[in-house]
Amino acid sequence: MVIGERPAIEEPRLAVRRQSSSLWSRRGLLVVFLPVLAAVLTGVAVLAASGNVLLPFERVVTLEGKMASKRDFFEDEEVQRLLLKHHIRIHITSTGSRDLAIRDISSYDFVFPSGQPAGDLITSQRAAKNQYVKVHRPFVSPIVLATYREYAETLRAAGIATAQRTSGKDQPLYYVLDMHEFLESIDNKKRWNDIGIRGITNANRIRAQSPDVCVANSAGTYLALVAFTWRGKGDEVPDTDEEADRRAVAIKHLLEQGLPASDVFRTYLSPEGKGIAPVVVAYEHQYLTYQVQYQAESKQLDSERVLLYPDSQFVTQPEFIALNKEGDRLGELITHDPELRQRAMELGFRILDPSGEVAGDQLSQFLRQRHIPVPSMEGDNTRSWMPRLRFLERMISIVGDCPAAGSSAGPSAGPSAGLPE
Repeated sequence: MVIGERPAIEEPRLAVRRQSSSLWSRRGLLVVFLPVLAAVLTGVAVLAASGNVLLPFERVVTLEGKMASKRDFFEDEEVQRLLLKHHIRIHITSTGSRDLAIRDISSYDFVFPSGQPAGDLITSQRAAKNQYVKVHRPFVSPIVLATYREYAETLRAAGIATAQRTSGKDQPLYYVLDMHEFLESIDNKKRWNDIGIRGITNANRIRAQSPDVCVANSAGTYLALVAFTWRGKGDEVPDTDEEADRRAVAIKHLLEQGLPASDVFRTYLSPEGKGIAPVVVAYEHQYLTYQVQYQAESKQLDSERVLLYPDSQFVTQPEFIALNKEGDRLGELITHDPELRQRAMELGFRILDPSGEVAGDQLSQFLRQRHIPVPSMEGDNTRSWMPRLRFLERMISIVGDCPAAGSSAGPSAGPSAGLPE
């Protein structure tokens, strides 16, 4: 091609050879696929190790439960993992045991009141309506008074408490509390300074702080213990409406209550607890679980926080109450599955055998393995069943200024109307 006199020279053309699309696809697939494959294999390995390898392919049921202190069991990560092996997840609504007994529970699969009185109320109400109900009793935890070493030693010096022989000579963790002498100090309006508090100053009156008696089973149990003890050791629980009313009026000034159930033990564990509530009503398993965790983290005991075991105890019986067949399946698992029973014991509960008795000394062995002194029930020489529900509810309604559970709405209804005898 010529333009004018000068020939036109074409631009050189460079040939670019494209890589094979199939080769690129193979490399691209490897880059993308290998990390995904590694993640999948890792996930499978984790599921296999946890016993949940088939879980993603199987239906998992979420059960709704309502309870108070026994939520400590279901909120434990190991318990949740074990339940997933059985394709169960749990969603918990927290409330006091007595409170759940007087509220609508129709939307739940199960409830777990911490004591038999609330359990009796629930089962009797559902039976009267011909509704599904089934009871399981997997474990127990006795009522204790949690306090601090200065207060326990002050009570010991005053002759109101003695150290348990099994809890160490120099710094015992567990004491036996003379309930009658303790209540005498409260009745006489004595202050901690009056009985020679050691190491600290506290001008507050001697008290045991409990949750709201209108809501919590632990407060109701402590109320019954006070009522049983106040008129002298060996006295019987009230067995008439008149006696229940009279006893409630007589002990009302001995009780200090009002905090939500979940806050009492949390306050005890807080740095401010020693000044706010130096003695609180709690369950044994709460304290033991705390010491196990403290030992695991710090390699030593918290020797400043100790327990007082009342020298008389009521037989309190937590009851897992299934409200449908799915709830019953869960109840069967926590009562009979070896792994779940083992974990309950590791969380400080005293697991029960089929007859309803404490099953052997597994808890003692577990505590010894973790270098934690084993509490004894040596002060538990006086044991009694809780008052019948009717009479306990009359006392609760008077002490707490709240309606008795199951009472009629009308103003003329008695404090225990509608309750079973």
